[in-house]
Amino acid sequence: QVQLVESGGGLVQPGDSLRLSCAASGFNLAHYDIGWFRQVSGKERELVACVSTSDGSTDYGDSVKGRFAVSRDNAKNSVYLQMNSLEPEDTGLYYCATDAVFVCGVECSGSDCYVPTYWGQGTQVIVSS
Repeated sequence: QVQLVESGGGLVQPGDSLRLSCAASGFNLAHYDIGWFRQVSGKERELVACVSTSDGSTDYGDSVKGRFAVSRDNAKNSVYLQMNSLEPEDTGLYYCATDAVFVCGVECSGSDCYVPTYWGQGTQVIVSS
């Protein structure tokens, strides 16, 4: 059974850092590109970061470039999202997601973007003073 479990969210102040984890079970995460998505109430779901399986290349949404870093540890079957210099606008529910079709780095916009099949339950991030 394919399962993704996110962890590491919490309540932090602006400027703080958090590291989110995405642990996979039931499949070998090393064979898949992985995306980190953010859902904010009332807004469209946003792909904030992704990492490829082929060469480990990464891609980021414009709003998080220079602040977030995605990495993977295939030995632990996990992917991470290091979030620095957090802003109130980063508040949201963060998910990792994947499937065999999802490709990191494909340019798309809104509803044109491919939606992966497998999702975790999400981890809440709240940035507030």
